[in-house]
Amino acid sequence: MKRFFLMLMCVFAMSTVVIADNEKPIQVGELPTKAQTFISTYFKSHKIALAKVETELFSKMYDVIFTNGEKLEFDKSGEWTEISCKQTGVPAQVIPEAIRTYVKNNYPDAKILKIERDRKEYEVKLSNRWEITFDSQMRVIDIDD
Repeated sequence: MKRFFLMLMCVFAMSTVVIADNEKPIQVGELPTKAQTFISTYFKSHKIALAKVETELFSKMYDVIFTNGEKLEFDKSGEWTEISCKQTGVPAQVIPEAIRTYVKNNYPDAKILKIERDRKEYEVKLSNRWEITFDSQMRVIDIDD
């Protein structure tokens, strides 16, 4: 019985390794509808170099890389989780208003080059090399240079 249990655990562990961290290129039409709409709304003039899906054990993420090096990341439902626009700056329309206002008032000469979000917070990276973290109520909770 112990051997059977040990073999079963080995098979499970090996299958978990195979399932985890699996990336593959996809066509843009295979992205979730929300992600496709987001791209066509805010990045319609950008040319896509690569779209890919990353499947992990309990999650799925999508990456879109443009020919100018800018990058988008989406969760399994097509909601953006990261926008990196080091050349042009993140489109103002996708940045929450409270974050836009804070950056404009406190760093008027800086552009937001990257924004990341999760359930608890937003993190922005500015062109002046500052990184600012906001909680879900858009209060500043950390500033780093």
